[in-house]
Amino acid sequence: MAKYARITGTGSYLPPRRITNDELAAELAQRGIETSNEWIVERTGIHARHFVAADQFASDIGVEAARRAMEAAGAGPEDIDLIIVATSTPDMVFPSTAAIVQHKLGMAGCPAFDVQAVCSGFVYALTVGDAMIRAGNAKRALIIGAEVFSRLLDFNDRTTCVLFGDGAGAVVLEASDEPGILASDLHADGKHVGILCVPGHVSGGQVLGDPLLKMDGQAVFKLAVGVLEKAARAVLDKASLTESDVDWLIPHQANIRIMQSTARKLHLPMEKVVVTVQDHGNTSAASIPLALDVAVRKGDVQKGQNLLLEGVGGGFTWGAVLVKY
Repeated sequence: MAKYARITGTGSYLPPRRITNDELAAELAQRGIETSNEWIVERTGIHARHFVAADQFASDIGVEAARRAMEAAGAGPEDIDLIIVATSTPDMVFPSTAAIVQHKLGMAGCPAFDVQAVCSGFVYALTVGDAMIRAGNAKRALIIGAEVFSRLLDFNDRTTCVLFGDGAGAVVLEASDEPGILASDLHADGKHVGILCVPGHVSGGQVLGDPLLKMDGQAVFKLAVGVLEKAARAVLDKASLTESDVDWLIPHQANIRIMQSTARKLHLPMEKVVVTVQDHGNTSAASIPLALDVAVRKGDVQKGQNLLLEGVGGGFTWGAVLVKY
């Protein structure tokens, strides 16, 4: 059994269709909804987002991110023996998006399943992959976050439709004798279901309830900042490290204000925070691996650095993972 699991490759993908705030504001104006680039940027830090084409699904963009991660790791599909996809926007009710990704990558035989923890999904999936590798149940895993939130948005609600975008990020996680995933801390509290949800379901061939995203922004913000700080401190304590040992904070890219507040509570300067939300909005479970890949490819994240990954999402779920890159 492996002593550790390490990230050996990263990849990400944004669909070609890019929509700026001005373009979105113009579309909303046709519906009688008033917003502006300035209003969106001031409240969220978002400048643009990407939406999938009509024939693109979570599996398609997940496959693209996975291929890039495998290339970075020097691995091929034949080298992967576990696939975990974090998504809240699966291709189908079933089978899992992971099984569809497996097939599109030309693979067969290894376990493949989805993890659904909304915006905390990648942190959950990475923790599960780490545990499976250290237990000897896998040697090299694909951990993917892939979301097509554009299909859940209510474009008559300017407080939510401006926030989200589509995208995918992935990492290859390998068994190693060197430290990689140092610690993780996961939580959920179902009493907060109502503050961020899509309260619809399929029954008898029809959609029952409301299949569009609903969010109480103020409640989410207040809860998010508090639980993210606690999860961050928990993983640092588990690894016997302090805030000063963190080289990069890579948070879920939901809102620049949440990221700034979290950084302040952890006494980390914004220069140590990876911020990509301006380019793609909130991509839910895809946002952390997407931001990680951007930072790696820019050369900001270097081998041997300590990375603090953390996310918070509907459920209410939250968690953090401390990584030696």
